[in-house]
Amino acid sequence: MKLGRSNQDELGGILLNLIILLFFVIFCAVLYLARHPILRIAAESWIIEDSFDKADALIVLGDDNFYADRATRGAELFREGKAPVIVASGRRLRPGAGIAELMEHDLVERGVPRDKIVRFAHDADSTLEEAQAVARLTTERKWRSVIVVTSNFHTRRARYIFRRVFPRGMEVRVASARDGDFDPGRWWEKRKSIKELTREFAGMVVAVWELRGRSETSATTLFGVGLGELIPQVEV
Repeated sequence: MKLGRSNQDELGGILLNLIILLFFVIFCAVLYLARHPILRIAAESWIIEDSFDKADALIVLGDDNFYADRATRGAELFREGKAPVIVASGRRLRPGAGIAELMEHDLVERGVPRDKIVRFAHDADSTLEEAQAVARLTTERKWRSVIVVTSNFHTRRARYIFRRVFPRGMEVRVASARDGDFDPGRWWEKRKSIKELTREFAGMVVAVWELRGRSETSATTLFGVGLGELIPQVEV
């Protein structure tokens, strides 16, 4: 009797393991078949496009891509009358030239009058440092609302950072610029797209850590992390 019960228990254990294995295989098969929709939804949910009316200024973030997609989106919003001026933000590359000058050129090519462009050169080396530098400009200009234009994959992290670095009461909206190197519907097919999204995920973790304790549109000093080393130059 004991031997028969032991065999039954052993058989029941084997059946249970087979059932678990079968469900696991089915789960993996479903996950594999649905991988493309899942990856697409993940990327599309990461991208942010705020609703916005008019603002005091459009701010196009630096390090635009080869196709000047950020400048294209900024010029489009300017032509729609979303703001009276547009900021071409960019790092200095040499004493007399940098990304801001290149972006100004791209904006003019896309129909933005030169006298409506604020060329803003800085030495920021990250989105956080760029937000801190631009915060000084918005304070000097007494702007109360801005639309930040950046690449689609960068929108969520940019909004998180800018809303925590800009002065209290500043309304920050984010506009998504399509990116020729990042298609949210097929991003997993290109090595560069995978690197961009992975970098954004890691960057968001770093941003949450660096800005821990800060709420959105919190009052901040203009000499926060890294800003003491930045010497912004503004030319209109």
